[in-house]
Amino acid sequence: MQETHVALTAKMTGRPVISATGLFTPPESITNEELVASFNAFVDRHNAAHPDAEPLAYSSVEFIEKASGIKARHVMSKAPILDPEIMCPRLPERANDEISVMAEIGVAAAKQALERAGRRPEDVDAVLCAASNMQRAYPAMAIEIQQALGIEGFGFDMNVACSSATFGIQTAADYVRAGNARSVLVVSPEITSGHLNWRDRDSHFIFGDVATAVLVEDAAIAPAQHWEILGTKLKTVFSNNIRNNFGFLNRAHPESAGSADKLFVQEGRKVFKEVVPMVAQMIIDEAGRLGIDPASLRRLWLHQANAGMNRLIAQRVLGHEASEDESPTVLDTYGNTSSAGSIIAFHQHNEELAAGDTGLICSFGAGYSAGTVFVRKVG
Repeated sequence: MQETHVALTAKMTGRPVISATGLFTPPESITNEELVASFNAFVDRHNAAHPDAEPLAYSSVEFIEKASGIKARHVMSKAPILDPEIMCPRLPERANDEISVMAEIGVAAAKQALERAGRRPEDVDAVLCAASNMQRAYPAMAIEIQQALGIEGFGFDMNVACSSATFGIQTAADYVRAGNARSVLVVSPEITSGHLNWRDRDSHFIFGDVATAVLVEDAAIAPAQHWEILGTKLKTVFSNNIRNNFGFLNRAHPESAGSADKLFVQEGRKVFKEVVPMVAQMIIDEAGRLGIDPASLRRLWLHQANAGMNRLIAQRVLGHEASEDESPTVLDTYGNTSSAGSIIAFHQHNEELAAGDTGLICSFGAGYSAGTVFVRKVG
């Protein structure tokens, strides 16, 4: 028994780091001007066809930017979304022997992360597909991505809505700490244009499509320049204020299949009021546990959902209104990309930081769910 204990203790010595990240951005983008023109054409058609009903209100560029800070979003299927008769993406169904759309964009992001780390697929032990929606129930998207990349080991899917990527990073870090893996890919393909109600004025502007990848590894094999994971914290609190009721059981109730709540719905004001203090306090508390002064954080890579939420969270954490350098945004050009948002911000805005700088990757969203990943630059 003593030998077994010693062996297990020796095994649990991994020190997790982020070796590299990858990003796939769809080539097509929809500006607010294009989106508003499409939405208002739909409103004209609807109001003309329903003269006795309360008329739908127009959207506007000014309304969208004031409500969210979003100016554009990348999508996988632009033309159908902007067609007032369709107003949703149209992605042709692929045969079972073809790579799926989500796996394809996930693989693209993963390949970039591997290349940036100087890593080969055979060096990776596991793939976690962490996203807010999965293209199918099974086989797991992660296993398809694993197969496409030529990775041995294992993979599985996980969904914690907008916090999926940070929950995936902690899961990967735990595998490294326990010695169950030395290199783990966390891949987040987010085709959120598919769960958005493009006919809803209050939310038609929110989401965009993208895929990210984060390579979490043992520091012993990581490239010279990497990000040490100082600590992670996850939190969930049940709330109906962000909800999507789509699922396989909907087929048992075909009369409700077209209901609006089978797409993304939210009580935006309630979300703002409840999530901002919850996340800010979570960050402050976890920083204290790790012996980090929140005001000393060099950069905050926050979930890209709403500019106002990020501004208030950063202010509460840092003790002053954050500059663009302290809390960079990608929301204006990418929109809300669910779990991928904070990873895009980290991917695009970390190179110039110096060795020893500390920062925070943070996500929050439906559930409610929230995840923090405190990191320090090495090399």
